[in-house]
Amino acid sequence: MQNDNNAFQHAIVLTGGIATGKSTVASLFMLHGFLTIDADKIAHKLLDIYYEDIGKLFGTEYIENKKVLRKKLGTLIFSNVEEKTKLENFIHPLIKDEIIKEAAVFESQKKPYLIDIPLFFERQHYDIKKSIVVYIPKEMQIERLMKRDNSTKEEALTRINNQLDIDEKKKLATYVIDNTKDLKHLQNEVERIKNILIN
Repeated sequence: MQNDNNAFQHAIVLTGGIATGKSTVASLFMLHGFLTIDADKIAHKLLDIYYEDIGKLFGTEYIENKKVLRKKLGTLIFSNVEEKTKLENFIHPLIKDEIIKEAAVFESQKKPYLIDIPLFFERQHYDIKKSIVVYIPKEMQIERLMKRDNSTKEEALTRINNQLDIDEKKKLATYVIDNTKDLKHLQNEVERIKNILIN
């Protein structure tokens, strides 16, 4: 594992809860010229690279055509703490090494950039001082997740409760983006934070 002392001097974490609108916020920041590293995309890529290891850890029924069946694996790990820990212990060090590599390229530009890390506060694996939390209240989170994944309230709650409560994340954040209203409001929120970051 690489050391991340000084690896993230210009980095700002973008985080929030599931279905709070992080991807939309990341896209809006990118429109303003911000470079972004996406931990989830890296995780998906690594799962497929290491599909054989995933097959050994969880069984070949989670692999098809040299790809990990992420939804099927997700169902397993969200309902079983032991299996979840097993996956995290395997994948998180690999994700971190990849993020450090990508961050080194962005650091050379000496300007703020974003690292989208869904479980930043839960894991505390990264020595990054500033964070942006995309916020909506938990009730709204449940509604949006049910709609997005076409899931039951129970399924949505299981996934949401796997993360630190969104109100706790809000308290820990350096900056908070409110995503309770429409897209125009969200654009204004991103603009407001952008102006703080580049001034």
